Amino acid sequence: MTENSETGRAIVLGGKTGLLGRPLTKALADAGFAVLPTTRSELDPFDAAAVERALADFGATHLFNTVAYTAVDAAEDDVPGAYRLNRDLPALLAKCCRAAKVMLVQYSTDFVFSGDADAPYTEEDATGPRSVYGASKLAGEKAILESGLLQYQILRTAWLFGPGKKNFVATMLNLAKDREELRVVGDQVGSPTYTVDLAGWSADLALKNPVGIFHAVGTGHGSWCELAAEAVAAAGLSCRVVSIPSSEYPQKAYRPRYSVLSNAKLAEAIGRVPRPWVQTVREYVYSQMHTDD
Repeated sequence: MTENSETGRAIVLGGKTGLLGRPLTKALADAGFAVLPTTRSELDPFDAAAVERALADFGATHLFNTVAYTAVDAAEDDVPGAYRLNRDLPALLAKCCRAAKVMLVQYSTDFVFSGDADAPYTEEDATGPRSVYGASKLAGEKAILESGLLQYQILRTAWLFGPGKKNFVATMLNLAKDREELRVVGDQVGSPTYTVDLAGWSADLALKNPVGIFHAVGTGHGSWCELAAEAVAAAGLSCRVVSIPSSEYPQKAYRPRYSVLSNAKLAEAIGRVPRPWVQTVREYVYSQMHTDD
C-alpha cells in the first residue's frame, strides 16, 4: 500500500496469526495505515528494548496488542501465566508507548464484570471479575491507567468469532454436520462479536484517536444456545439446538450469567452503530461456506 503519513503507522502484535490480529491488520491497511504485523517469534513483546526499537524503526503512531491469555478455564490453574500475559505485558507496553509517545490499543473483556447485572454494562459501571481470566485482564487495564501513558484505548469485547482460527461458532458448525442434536448452554447471555467488525471499529477509533475505555461488541444480546442456533440455521443444517442450564455443562472458571455490554459510547465515537450480531453471524457463516479459510 502507499504510505499515508497523515493516517498513521501501526504495529500489530499478533497480527500475522491471531483471530483478531489478522482482520485487524487488513482493516488498518484498508483505512490507510502503514501496518507491521508481527508474531511472538519475530518480535518478543516482553523484550522492552526490542519493542522500543520496533516502534522507533517503523515510526509507529499506534501499537495494537492482540496477544493475550484467553484460555479461561486453564487460567484457574495457571495464575502466573495468565497474569504475565494479561497484566505484565500491557504494563510493559504502556511504558514503551509512553516513552515513544505512541497510542497503545489494548483489548479487554466482558469478564471484568461480575455478571450480576440486568441491563447492559457501560464503561462507567463497577467491575467485579469472578475468574482468574477476568481478574488478570482487569489488572492489565489498571496497569495501563496507572502507567502515566496519556494515549491509550482499551477496548472491552466479548464472544469473538471470525475467520481463520478456531472459535465457538466454527466449532458448533463442525459438530452440527455430524449430529442430530446439540445441547448448548442457554442461561449465559452476552454480546457475540464478529472479529471483522471489531477490526473495523478499531481502525475507526485509530483514525479519530479518542482516549479511554470503550465497549466494542456486536449490537444486541444472546445466549450461547441462541448463537449456536443462528449459526446452524444460517448454514442450513438440520441439527436441533437444545438449550441446557449451566449446571449441565460444568466448567472450571465462573462464567458471567449476564455480561452484555453497551456499545453506545463506541457508536458515538465512530459515528455509526455496530451491526446486530445476528447479521454478522449470518455473514460469517455464508463466507465460510464459500471459502477454504
